[in-house]
Amino acid sequence: MRFHTTARSTDPTSSASEWPVSKSYAWTVFALGFGLLLSDYMSRQVLNAVFPMLKAEWLLSDAALGSLSGIVALAVGVLTFPMSLMADRWGRVRSLLLAATLWSLATLGCAVSASYGEMFAGRLLVGIGEAAYGSVGIAVVLSIFPVTLRATLSGAFIAGGAFGSVLGVAVGGAVAQTAGWRWAFAAMGIFGLALAAVYGVVVKESRLAPRGRPTDGAQARGRLRTHLPRLFSSVSVISAYVGSGLQLFIAGALLSWLPSFFNRYYHMTPGKAGGAAGAFAMVIGLGMIFGGVASDRISSTAPLRKWAVAAGCSIGALLMLTLAFQLHTGPVQLLALAVGCLLSAGSAGPAAAMVANLTPASIAATAFATLTLANSLLGLAPGPAVTGALADRFGLLGALRIVPLVAVAAATAFLVGRHWYERDLLRLTAPSTKAELKHASKAPS
Repeated sequence: MRFHTTARSTDPTSSASEWPVSKSYAWTVFALGFGLLLSDYMSRQVLNAVFPMLKAEWLLSDAALGSLSGIVALAVGVLTFPMSLMADRWGRVRSLLLAATLWSLATLGCAVSASYGEMFAGRLLVGIGEAAYGSVGIAVVLSIFPVTLRATLSGAFIAGGAFGSVLGVAVGGAVAQTAGWRWAFAAMGIFGLALAAVYGVVVKESRLAPRGRPTDGAQARGRLRTHLPRLFSSVSVISAYVGSGLQLFIAGALLSWLPSFFNRYYHMTPGKAGGAAGAFAMVIGLGMIFGGVASDRISSTAPLRKWAVAAGCSIGALLMLTLAFQLHTGPVQLLALAVGCLLSAGSAGPAAAMVANLTPASIAATAFATLTLANSLLGLAPGPAVTGALADRFGLLGALRIVPLVAVAAATAFLVGRHWYERDLLRLTAPSTKAELKHASKAPS
């Protein structure tokens, strides 16, 4: 996806194609950061692969299982904003190492849990550790690459979450089938600790700040105080937050419950169910990428069309997923489910682009932290938990037939944003334009 802003660089000597550090070191940092992102989502999603085993061993309800998944996203959503601010004060590399170590140790703690309560506490700690990684991790990467590569790198990080989910479900299911569910958690924890150790050795804060480039932490905090109201200053940007979060309610439910769906209705073993669900999680990730690409192409001459793409993905997901869960098990159902999964998160790219357009470039990281908050509190956290509660009452298939209806509210939010977008954009850019004209009038001739 391509982010459009009107902000100018604060460094007149900088170039959009300039490499702040060496290319080899930049790509090494990216690879390690991407690896930790995979670990992040593998630790988060491995639980879904072992739902059937936990349900049988601890006699848990579907609502209890859903809460074990939802608590991670809830902690991430609530803590993303404050943890991101603290990372700017403490140092980003130090914060990332602390976060990765915490979620890895917490995942190991899940491996030795003896009850639902202990598992819930472990999952809560996983969420606390993962809270700031997405926003801080991408901030580290973007700071050492040319501006011209930012869209590509941002897209890779968005897709990386889905790919990590694939690995967490598929690998976790296979390990659980072979060695038991405890080893599935243990494998994810050990992988995270190993990556964190390598990251700590290779990535240094001093090497991320090129010599001669002054730090601007105080200036950034001042800009934050000045521009913070702009995070919620228009109907359209609030609509983007709400629409994105509600649409991810569906994607979050699918990521959590598809392993159980295949186990219960296709009679697959946990290992095979995890592999099948992993393939559909990959489709959801590809939908995020394709949604952003399609949005950029369709709206290249008319940015307003991004809203139509987002609403179209919501409506399409509603139709295809409703059809899929009404069909009998078999190839036709799987095809409809795949199309529905592809569309279920396709609005993520257009929504993020709208947030970037409607907020100042100087607080872009804070704006994306706010978007992450909305995605978690409205979608990724309640999606699995509400689906589990519905499954206890109507059965899992019945719950999955109800969940796609959330897309109606998501599409409505996107259409409201589309209605207000041009007026909001004009109103938000007018003050800066007037300020520039006033400054120019005072400049000496």
